[in-house]
Amino acid sequence: MKIQRSPPFHAHRDGHIRLLSLNIQVGLETSSYVHYVTRAWKHLLPTRGARDNLERIADLASHFDIVALQEADAGSLRTGRLNQVAHLAERSGLSHWQASVTRDLAPFARHCLGCLSRWPLRQVRSHALPGRVPGRGALEVEICPPGYEPLRLIIAHLALSRHARARQLHYLADLVSAQSDTLLLGDLNCDLSELDAHPGLRQASLQPVHEESTFPSWRPNRSIDHVLATPHVEVLDARVLDERMSDHLPVATQIRLKLESV
Repeated sequence: MKIQRSPPFHAHRDGHIRLLSLNIQVGLETSSYVHYVTRAWKHLLPTRGARDNLERIADLASHFDIVALQEADAGSLRTGRLNQVAHLAERSGLSHWQASVTRDLAPFARHCLGCLSRWPLRQVRSHALPGRVPGRGALEVEICPPGYEPLRLIIAHLALSRHARARQLHYLADLVSAQSDTLLLGDLNCDLSELDAHPGLRQASLQPVHEESTFPSWRPNRSIDHVLATPHVEVLDARVLDERMSDHLPVATQIRLKLESV
């Protein structure tokens, strides 16, 4: 599948769910490795550019039913006290939201994961992932649109170290239950070969749904942002979008939920 400019999924029908996953890099738009140096100060101070870019992210999010956010901020000095997850929920029209702080450096920064949804979020749990350096986490939620079976989502942002990621993937795989349709999605910081070789993911029967590169957004050559699904999740479409709103490209997925048993 080719990278797409917009999400031209199948026509929306009852039971079809559109999901988006994106590392938003605290709202910062990056288009060169040089920007990691020249724009590093923007990770410390609020900027008008970041606020404007959040509006673009919200506009994209409004075309989806569920949005998984990584590398957001839950409200600190660097965002002008703006909770970015709450702001994106309001601006996108996805009224149900949850933020999970993974590294609290208040008052300067509050790194978090986020979930936006058209339906209430149930069974919400925050997980601190194992690793020598604290601050990596996962946000687990369940959605259950009326008339359909529940869907569990595990949103994660994993470590840069391969050894730490292996432990973290084992932890996440242990959260998967054979009784629940589950998606593991987010910035996993590893390529497909590492996921395919991981014994915990194989035992949990989690399979990636796309192969396209997502990083860096201006010249993608690595696939490190993923959606993994358990076997009974019916994936209708999965693609990377050519929407350059951070240093990662977003991953869009469409699934069909199961009708509720009667």
